[in-house]
Amino acid sequence: MEPKRPSDHADMPDVPTQPPLDAAGWGRFFWRQLTSMRTAMILLLLLAVAAIPGSLVPQRSADPNGVIRWRRDDPELFELLDSLQLFDVYTSVWFSAIYILLFISLVGCIIPRTSHHLKSLKQPPPKTPKNLSRLEGYRTVPVAGDRDQVLAAVATVMQKRRFRVKPYGDSVAGETGYLRETANLVFHFALVGVLLGLAFGTGFKYSGQKVIIEGQSFTNQLASYDSFTAGTFVDETSLTPYALRLEQFEAVYEFDRNTGLPNALDFEATMTLNQDGVSSERSLKVNRPLDIAGTSVYLLGNGFAPWITVTDPEGRDVFSQPVVFLPQDANLTSVGVAKIPDGLVEQVGMVGFFYPSAVITQSGALSSVFPDPAQPIVTFNVFTGDLGLNEGIPRNVYDLDTDDMTVVAGQDSGVAPLVLGLGQSQELPGGLGTVTFESLPRFISVDIHRDPTQLPVGIATAFLIAGLVTSLFVVRRRVWVRIVDSEDGQVVEVAGLARGDDPGLDAAVGDVAEAITKVTSPKLTP
Repeated sequence: MEPKRPSDHADMPDVPTQPPLDAAGWGRFFWRQLTSMRTAMILLLLLAVAAIPGSLVPQRSADPNGVIRWRRDDPELFELLDSLQLFDVYTSVWFSAIYILLFISLVGCIIPRTSHHLKSLKQPPPKTPKNLSRLEGYRTVPVAGDRDQVLAAVATVMQKRRFRVKPYGDSVAGETGYLRETANLVFHFALVGVLLGLAFGTGFKYSGQKVIIEGQSFTNQLASYDSFTAGTFVDETSLTPYALRLEQFEAVYEFDRNTGLPNALDFEATMTLNQDGVSSERSLKVNRPLDIAGTSVYLLGNGFAPWITVTDPEGRDVFSQPVVFLPQDANLTSVGVAKIPDGLVEQVGMVGFFYPSAVITQSGALSSVFPDPAQPIVTFNVFTGDLGLNEGIPRNVYDLDTDDMTVVAGQDSGVAPLVLGLGQSQELPGGLGTVTFESLPRFISVDIHRDPTQLPVGIATAFLIAGLVTSLFVVRRRVWVRIVDSEDGQVVEVAGLARGDDPGLDAAVGDVAEAITKVTSPKLTP
């Protein structure tokens, strides 16, 4: 028979109702979710995924010309990607939001863990459990002698194995592996340091690119750069003053008979550095940058800059300078553009092709078979018309817009392109003038980079790796030793407990037990 319920009984709902949260309660809830280690790991993964577009799409800060080409080749897709800030990934709103949330999450995780760890360092190992036989690695060791002497010997054995010990009556408790949590905190502090360094580094660093031709100089000022990207806090008017002059560039190649392609063995640029009125000779190589007053100069590429002279029908020079030809293949077949806006009857543009070691193929076309200038030849397609230099729009010096121009030599003009060997001249079509291939200097492209956060980020990275490696190899374990009386005399019980996965715990307990046997049996047995 079912017992009667009290008259004031009320049935409880199947699902318990939680008390409503006010604004402060919701704030605490979201803060705890944000500062959990699980959230930090998710944000770190999201940051890695968010950085992927930065390596797939050219960035304005690193490759502005690539962004321009993308806009020219596919304007519709460019507008879509630009609206998503994919050409400025690392300064975008969404990437910055993930970055800031990760930083807050890490700091929120680290501070409570640090406080808890500092308190645990002051606390002694926990008391010995009543039943050691239930723990891992349990074993007994017969000992003889005075209890106090045995306990002192046990404490000495455990201290030699880097246990923090605490006697509790007839037992000794030991704990080791505090370094694991310390290393884990060092790892997270170092990660915060790396994030801070990278964040502040974007404001204080700058990077610029420059093409330097043999015999020409570069001065470290804004107007001398071909492209320049600076952080918010960089004063572009007060860059460290110095000058670099390219004296000579040497490239060493080896012909690979198996592949039929040249292998680059060495690139070396001999440069003269002028700083504070003192000149010195420097050598610049790949992966061996020049360090100058806090900036690093890297060798990025090289090629040829044929010196082209254009004269009018009366023989007056209207254009005489080296023209940078950009390499297109391993044999340094290169493309360059010369623009002559003044001095001739019409504006003239020339698209040139340079072949360092030119040969004529079976089809009758020219080709370069080696990157060294064994048989240098340059050819030009000639255009006349408006170069578009007076429209106030910046023009790419390596590209010729021929939409408003007429081809007068090469392509489908009916006139053969100009073909010039070193030291040779040819007449321009229509009696416009003469073109001469004067000489063949080389050029290098360099990247000048300054990042004052490199050292602190490097130090933080070293601590990050050290903390990670240490936390992987150090284990947290506890070992207890108790003296008990048995029918055969005194016996020492030894057992351990791991804080996490510890396959070596049983061996560690056995090592402690064996050491106790060695230090007690011979000395304490009457």
